[in-house]
Order: sequence, then structure tokens, then C-alpha cells
Amino acid sequence: MQALRRLASSSGGDTAGRLQAMSCFDGDRHVDDLSQATQVGTSYRVRWVDVPDRLAKDVSVRKQYEAGEVTRSQKLEGQWWGQGGAYFVASFARVVDGSPKSHDGQVWFYDPNTRTVTLTTIFGVNPTPEVDGPFDGPDNITVSAHGGLILAEDGKGVQHLIGVASSGEAYPLARNDHPDAGEFCGPAFSRDGRTLFVNIQFPGYTFAITGPW
Repeated sequence: MQALRRLASSSGGDTAGRLQAMSCFDGDRHVDDLSQATQVGTSYRVRWVDVPDRLAKDVSVRKQYEAGEVTRSQKLEGQWWGQGGAYFVASFARVVDGSPKSHDGQVWFYDPNTRTVTLTTIFGVNPTPEVDGPFDGPDNITVSAHGGLILAEDGKGVQHLIGVASSGEAYPLARNDHPDAGEFCGPAFSRDGRTLFVNIQFPGYTFAITGPW
């Protein structure tokens, strides 16, 4: 952090580096939208494309690309660095909103060494979100020091903390039973991996959950 601060405060540091967007390819075919992937293990090559106007003086960043230049997805949410790469979450996608396929959550892993993204978890569309059954709407994410992922659910019905095993299998870790509370958010483990901290957005709670992990 000190190195970043020195860079930002140095001459020209406020414009150092490059702002880029992800562009994915399946062989030679450009992937316009991540929602088209429906099978865990689907992997795409990644190219990084410079943002034409990083300050977005006249046009917002998301509108600076023509069709086929970058890869998009609905409601891209949480990200977490772990296991040598970056996990990131797409909370949902709907055909009626313009996506190629519908789903209620994808988790992707970007490997900077191979420059690939791989689908590690996908939730099908939940037909009964009010029932304590299938998961929908994963949002924030963290990587467990003991293996696997923790997702904070921000769906339409019952809200959970979701564990995802290394095999990709999802299971309920905790359920929010407060009648007026908002979503789980901000999960993060302590440095020693013994305690999972997590918030409930409204009315504003922070919990410390101890193992055994």
C-alpha cells in the first residue's frame, strides 16, 4: 500500500498504469457474454483491451466499446484474489434482459499465468426463491484458507452464506433469519483462518464465526 501511495503522489502517478477491459475467446470465436457458458469447467482465453478514455470525460467506460470488442455479463459483483488468481461473481443473467442464457449465479476464476477464465460454479434459475431450497444471486465472495469459497447470497428470497467445495458443490453455511434484515455481505477470514467475519447490511450487524473450519 505504501508503494501505491508513493506512485499516486509522484509526478504523473495519478495517470500511471493502464485501465483495461476483459475480452474472451473460445478458440478464434469472440465471446460476447459470459452467460453463454452453462457447464462448469468452461474456459476462455483472455485478452485485455485498453479503455479508450479512462477518465470517461464524455462517455461512460461501459459505452466506449463497439460490439465484439469486450466480453460483458449482467450484474458482475464480488471479486477476491486467492489461490493464484482472481475469483469473480456474476449474480444472475436473464434472456429477457438481453443475455444469451439465463442463470442465477456464476463464479469465474481468472488465472493470470495462463490468461484464461474458467467457470467454477453455476446456479440454475431458481423457480421458487421464497423457499429455503436452491440458491440464487451470489454477490460478495471470499476464498477460504482451508479450500473452497464462501459466497454471500443476495437473491430474491431466503438469504444464505453459501459454502462452495473445491469440487464445485454448493452447500448452506448460514441462513439469515432476521425478519427485517438485508443481505449478507463482506465475508472475510482472519489472517490465521480461524474466524470468518461477515456483515448483514441492514440494520447493520457484524458477526465473527469460528470454526472448526
